[in-house]
Amino acid sequence: MKISHVEVEIKRLKLKKPFITALRKVVSIEVAVVRLKLKDGTEGIGTASPSAVITGESIESIKSTIKNTLAPVVIDQSILNIFSLSRTIQKTCIGNTSAKAGIEIALFDAYSKFLRLPLYQLLGGKTNILENDMTISINQVNTMVRDAVESVEQGFKSLKIKVGLDGQKDFERIKAIREAVGPSIQIRVDANQGWNKKEAVNIIKGWEDARLNISIIEQPVLADDIDSLKYVSDHVHTPIMADESIFSPEQALKLVQIKAVDWLNIKLMKAGGIVRALQIASIAEAGRIPCMIGSMMESGPGVLAAAHLACAHPNILKIDLDAPLWLESNDTQMSPFQGPMIMLSENPGLGYDFFKK
Repeated sequence: MKISHVEVEIKRLKLKKPFITALRKVVSIEVAVVRLKLKDGTEGIGTASPSAVITGESIESIKSTIKNTLAPVVIDQSILNIFSLSRTIQKTCIGNTSAKAGIEIALFDAYSKFLRLPLYQLLGGKTNILENDMTISINQVNTMVRDAVESVEQGFKSLKIKVGLDGQKDFERIKAIREAVGPSIQIRVDANQGWNKKEAVNIIKGWEDARLNISIIEQPVLADDIDSLKYVSDHVHTPIMADESIFSPEQALKLVQIKAVDWLNIKLMKAGGIVRALQIASIAEAGRIPCMIGSMMESGPGVLAAAHLACAHPNILKIDLDAPLWLESNDTQMSPFQGPMIMLSENPGLGYDFFKK
């Protein structure tokens, strides 16, 4: 069954409240919605979300790349050759990982719909239920404590705390949140490249000495400074996770080989789609390094595709897919994101109708 055409449109979605990290402040998001149709009328949908400080893309560049560069190489090709199509997409241009992910998600949605399978089953799924975390963005200490307590009251057992703007305040923030939520809640900390290596070690050792029981520290240093990433990993007891340092299978292989980190964070917008995300998870598995799958601040289809992958790959042991819960309104009439739980539909493809016209 051949692909007949590809359309791209831009949507703007408001957040319930500002999302603040060491890299940026976001009050609304723009997504490129990809609609890919087969000649029998089957439609696949995907989304791509820009993050200039991470992938280097804008919403305009994503739309242009999909429309003018990626769509022409898949039109009139058979959807049954999906892995070959994925390779063609990756080779067609350098970078542009979010654009590539957006069209590849649409390809996989159409392919699994054509085969009448939920995407997670097509990928070899082991479950269709996941337990999500909630991200607490950077703010005043009392505001972050309030947000953390409210999340726990909503049923979340795992919190991801954004830090990285001020080392001393970061210590105070985490200490106050731990005291407020108690010892049973899992706390992960994401510095978004906000520290240097010695600062990171000092801060993390301080949390260790205070017995704050931080489960993972994510991306403490600059993305391209792998030596510093390894230095931090070698000088603290708390597990260290790479995020912005890991886009490609090749980077995953290097991080695994030199034992630079204890975890890898996979994101479809960084990896360039589902196939390369699968490769990263498998490389990490071979090196006995577990993975988490996360997302940018993005909308339902892209995050849901990541959830399907998490339900399928045995080495994806944690998820960080709360982005749709930050949206002022759902982009689907029936959301699989229910509080701390993600429950995937048994319907074919991604399982939901998004952005209905």
